[in-house]
Amino acid sequence: MGMVEEEVVIVGAGIAGLATAIALKRVGVRALVLEKSDGLRTTGAALGLSPNAWLALDALGVSHKLTSIYAPIQKVCITNVGSGTVQVSFGTNSDSGNGLRCVHRRALLEALAEELPKDTIRFFSKLSSIETQAQEGSSVAIIRLEDGAIIKAKVLIGCDGVHSVVARWLGLSKPVDSGRWAVRGLAMFPQGHGLKQEAQQFVDTGKRAGLIPLTDKEVYWFFGGKSTIKGEDMTSDPELIQRGVLENFANDFPPSYKDIVRHSDLASLSWAPLMFRYPWDVIFGNVSKGNITVAGDAMHPMTPDLGQGGCAALEDAVVLGRHIGESFIQNKGLKPAEVARAINGYVKARRWRTAMLITGSFLSGWVQQGGSTWMKAFRDLIFYGLLFRRLFTIHYDCGKLPSVSSGKLEGQSKID
Repeated sequence: MGMVEEEVVIVGAGIAGLATAIALKRVGVRALVLEKSDGLRTTGAALGLSPNAWLALDALGVSHKLTSIYAPIQKVCITNVGSGTVQVSFGTNSDSGNGLRCVHRRALLEALAEELPKDTIRFFSKLSSIETQAQEGSSVAIIRLEDGAIIKAKVLIGCDGVHSVVARWLGLSKPVDSGRWAVRGLAMFPQGHGLKQEAQQFVDTGKRAGLIPLTDKEVYWFFGGKSTIKGEDMTSDPELIQRGVLENFANDFPPSYKDIVRHSDLASLSWAPLMFRYPWDVIFGNVSKGNITVAGDAMHPMTPDLGQGGCAALEDAVVLGRHIGESFIQNKGLKPAEVARAINGYVKARRWRTAMLITGSFLSGWVQQGGSTWMKAFRDLIFYGLLFRRLFTIHYDCGKLPSVSSGKLEGQSKID
């Protein structure tokens, strides 16, 4: 099997991989996306997208496909299960057009995939090894797949998730277990759930749960707790997961929440440990090497407590697309040495931003599920009173993509 040459190869057809491919397409650069599974990855059922994610989707030209389907969340409420009191309640400024929305993960992935040429994503393509080869004063990547295929790429971007092969090749440390786990699922109400467009959370000692309406008939819910069992002992049986939440963990939670869990689509349920990468590994680690880098969970896996994993991945795509696009436009093509500088610029732009999100997410979860008296006092008076609203409503703007002349885009479309 001969060697195939590609401009850019992206490993992983998740949020980061597809969004990065779109960003590159917008600036006239074609990318090949390698996905090891047989279809788009939809584990997690749904996710919340904050204002920063919608700004990134605006830059990618995709946001309108989702805002026309999913209504913005009007209000966020957090209730203390033990006392029954509402700890936090605030509006989300949903009238701005870029407010918090909860969307199906599959809908987001399909909206992204629809923007790409049909031959962009190659499924059943599992990475076997990565090598580098000197070229034009820099290096290119030689990618070998398990089926024997060999691809030579001027740029390699790992968007292959928490257990990234590309991140491991770069020398980044493995993600670590946060000591907490989460169950996620979708509840189905064929006749309508009747809930307001509000995100509700419930906190108790060592436990936290929440629910967000997706549509008028579907509700996304989650439940998180501290790990008291080993990861390998976690069940994958959806009926056992549902029963465990109802009978062992959420037995003291409000009946309205347990009713949501009872209406779950069992196929949507997942139970997993919450992993993250130490922020100092992102700040000081090898996030890139020459023309090889990572984005999304491959770069900055974080706990879901601020709902920023997918949002940060979309930011990555725009920032990486902008740096590579500017190099492509200025040099009238992808020059390995210049692209390496562009990737270095991307890494500098994302290190501290993502490290802060990792830190904020971990601390948010730690504080909200803390069990000691002083931790509860800090949570109720300081965290919820002063910090939560600022952390939860993130309005960071990752910027735009460089404009490309219509002639160049027409040329790219002919290649596609």
